Amino acid sequence: MNQHDGRDRFESPKNFDIPQNMKEFAEAGFDQARKAFENFMSAAQKTASTFEDQGAAAQANAKEISGKAVAYAEANIKASLDYAERLLKAKDMPEVLKLHAEHVQNQMRALADQASDMGQTVARAAMDATKPR
Repeated sequence: MNQHDGRDRFESPKNFDIPQNMKEFAEAGFDQARKAFENFMSAAQKTASTFEDQGAAAQANAKEISGKAVAYAEANIKASLDYAERLLKAKDMPEVLKLHAEHVQNQMRALADQASDMGQTVARAAMDATKPR
């Protein structure tokens, strides 16, 4: 106990009140912190959602691109095998030269078409990836 007033020196006074201006200041700070946290969480959720959407779009685009690449490879291999089979059945050198010229022309046309289609697909995928969701 304190010798001067009869109280323990660690005992808080019974009538201690926080000044009103300090209460208002603390409440304003708390409100600002809550709003900042809510804004942060909202932005984080939007960002996560955007990443999910873009991830799904990128996955779909990657699947389309790889599917086309496999289909083109399959078509090109089949064309080469058909060409080889026709060569085996050729009767003379002029027929071999004719088959070769036809095959080269057909493959050049097919490769140009495939490259154009793949370019368009990749460009569309790039545009999709940069679109805001």
